Amino acid sequence: MNWVKRLFLLVILCAASVVALLLFQSGPPGAPELRAGVALEAPRVVDGFELVDHNGVAFGPDNLRNGWNLIFIGFSHCPDVCPATLHVLGRVDERLRDQGRALNTVFVSVDPERDTPEVLSEYVGHFGDHVAGVTGAHDQLEVFSSRLDFAYVRVPGSAGRYTVDHSGALALVDPRARLVGYFLPPFDADALTDDLSAVIGGY
Repeated sequence: MNWVKRLFLLVILCAASVVALLLFQSGPPGAPELRAGVALEAPRVVDGFELVDHNGVAFGPDNLRNGWNLIFIGFSHCPDVCPATLHVLGRVDERLRDQGRALNTVFVSVDPERDTPEVLSEYVGHFGDHVAGVTGAHDQLEVFSSRLDFAYVRVPGSAGRYTVDHSGALALVDPRARLVGYFLPPFDADALTDDLSAVIGGY
């Protein structure tokens, strides 16, 4: 798929995420009301992928069954969105831990050419030990992204440089490795903490 088609797909998926938030903001029956996100009416399993974490260890569906996971895609050369999001999630993690609730943050790099496990290890280390850095071959990244309705596209620049446009939402995956909801930017630590506390506490 060339980059123009991928960019078109990214725009469509981002628009679909906004529509989903507007249509399903009440969530499934019995679900808590969310301030910053949307709960899916029909959770779906996230499977069929083989990636690697920042320690060089295989990362697959079983890794999503070790608790609650908040997942987003990006890349270490991202100038603003990715580090800003990780900083917010660091504050959220501290507040949830104070409540006795655990949440894993999974940062999935869609730039494997530059973000090797070694690079990811150094990068996520700046944001706390609650963050797992994950990457892999593009065919597996595309499988994983499609499971979450995420998209990304490599955008060429000058002198061989490039950037990566990517979905900016957060995906919430439960301890059964099921996608159960989304949070859309801009992210607010207070709203995210309240929502995640309600969802995790009511599980």
